[in-house]
Amino acid sequence: MLRTRIILIVVSAALVWLIFLLPKVVVENDSQLATAPDSLQQSPPAGAHAAMPAALAKAIASLRAQYVQAPGKEKYSIFADSLRNLYSQAGQFDSAAWFAEQSATFLQTIEAAQKTGDSYYEAYTFAMDADKQKRLAEKTREWLGKVIEANPRALDAKTKIAMTYLSSPSPMQGIMMLREVLEEDPKNEFAIFNMGMLSLQSGQHAKAAERFKELVTINPRHTQGQLLLGVAYVNLGDKANARQQFEKVKKMDNDPSVQATADSYLNDLN
Repeated sequence: MLRTRIILIVVSAALVWLIFLLPKVVVENDSQLATAPDSLQQSPPAGAHAAMPAALAKAIASLRAQYVQAPGKEKYSIFADSLRNLYSQAGQFDSAAWFAEQSATFLQTIEAAQKTGDSYYEAYTFAMDADKQKRLAEKTREWLGKVIEANPRALDAKTKIAMTYLSSPSPMQGIMMLREVLEEDPKNEFAIFNMGMLSLQSGQHAKAAERFKELVTINPRHTQGQLLLGVAYVNLGDKANARQQFEKVKKMDNDPSVQATADSYLNDLN
């Protein structure tokens, strides 16, 4: 039930899926948190994914034809980047990442590497198959590693790389990287959010509440943080504060999925 509700509000922020990819164990501190397409093909086949809106499918088909027939590498890379954008809109993140990589391989710019790494990370967060997760995580680290090499202060890139380690055989490497990010920028919202999610998933509900309190103090408009603070309160048995949080979330965001999620929790508190 918790998984379903959280997905409703944060599905647009793919990171939340990482909560559910990790082992469910109760731990005492942060250090204990550590206790691709189906194949990255030469070209993702048309029609290999679930159905998409007709207009979007038509636009992708047209661009794919132009991409295949592009006379020069520069145009080839432009079409590839456009396909990345369209596939991302369609929610077909593995194909989006593949085309991002085609464009970045030609352009060889940090901006293109960032797009590619971000696209692979997005695909990784939605991948449920372990082998696919592994391949996409490796691609994420490869491309975002280029970004960090060029700019060691690219903290969001470092945070994403850290998160890919948490479902790997070396989860402590991810925890250490998140700590490094927070040492460099104690108010980094992305890193704090992820540390809060990890605490929540692992049963450290008091620690999760602490993290999310910190996050919403820095950014009171962080809807996801406000919601998950309420979830932490629920798990702590603090119904009064939980109710207050969910009522606050309802006032913050009129999105139907947000309203439904908050209402679901509020109904359970009655």
